[in-house]
Amino acid sequence: MGTMTFGNQAPEEVAHAILDRAVEAGVNFIDTADIYPVPGSVKTAGRTEEVVGRWLKGKRQSVVLATKCGARVGPGPNDEGSSRKHILDAIDASLRRLQTDYVDLYQIHWPDTETPLEETLLALHDLVRWGKVRYIGCSNFEAWRLCKALWISDRLALSRFESVQPPYSLLSRGIERELLPLCAEEGVGVMTYSPLAGGLLSGKYSREQPPPEGTRFALESPTGPLYRGRYWHDRLFDSVDRVKELAQASGVSPVQLSIAWLLQRPVLTSIILGATRLEHLGEALKALDVKLDAATVEALDALAPP
Repeated sequence: MGTMTFGNQAPEEVAHAILDRAVEAGVNFIDTADIYPVPGSVKTAGRTEEVVGRWLKGKRQSVVLATKCGARVGPGPNDEGSSRKHILDAIDASLRRLQTDYVDLYQIHWPDTETPLEETLLALHDLVRWGKVRYIGCSNFEAWRLCKALWISDRLALSRFESVQPPYSLLSRGIERELLPLCAEEGVGVMTYSPLAGGLLSGKYSREQPPPEGTRFALESPTGPLYRGRYWHDRLFDSVDRVKELAQASGVSPVQLSIAWLLQRPVLTSIILGATRLEHLGEALKALDVKLDAATVEALDALAPP
């Protein structure tokens, strides 16, 4: 269960209802970050962890809790990145907001090109030794960078990245080239996000109309431009039209078809779903019961090859 919108687009009472429904359905992995909610700012950073922390009371041992650090959370020069100073400060702040004494998975949100990987991994290794973190992972790392990190951990006998969190969907399949084969070879878990390509695969958008106000594609910088640049293209709208046709033929929604396709992909450990309303989650969970035949899978694979 992704929590990126909790405390903003999804108010706290809605966020708690979504988490309750997810757990009832068997979801036991909660993913957050110290920069959330998105959209947000430095002033709102940490609000989502506070929302999750209040929900966690009495439930801590029943969920796998993951959070991230690395994004800018304050005005100072050390309020972002993967330096030892920022990591040690960030984990204490996250634990305080989450109202727990450890997180199961602590992830570097994205690469920090100004900090040596050795420094980052040494700091994370200490968090594992001190019991503040059970395992470490990374998000948005390229295959070569993840491979380098694994090599450093092996060479220095440090805790290694046990997971990676990349975007992956029917319309965004670049990780199939190098990242997924690397993870399969090295036994690294893969938790993918943006399974609906920012919502484009829901089929609710039209290429003839601007994105509706309040949707992810209409947000201000940096979120809106990022998603429009990644997905708002005629070629991908053509693919979505085909997804709608295949979904209708299969008797399911485009959302369910897109998630069901992901569930059948090799190597993936988990899919991170986001929701701002209970009905969004309910529809996505129905994908667990969708079984795709070989012809449909082949047709979906042909839509947007890696």
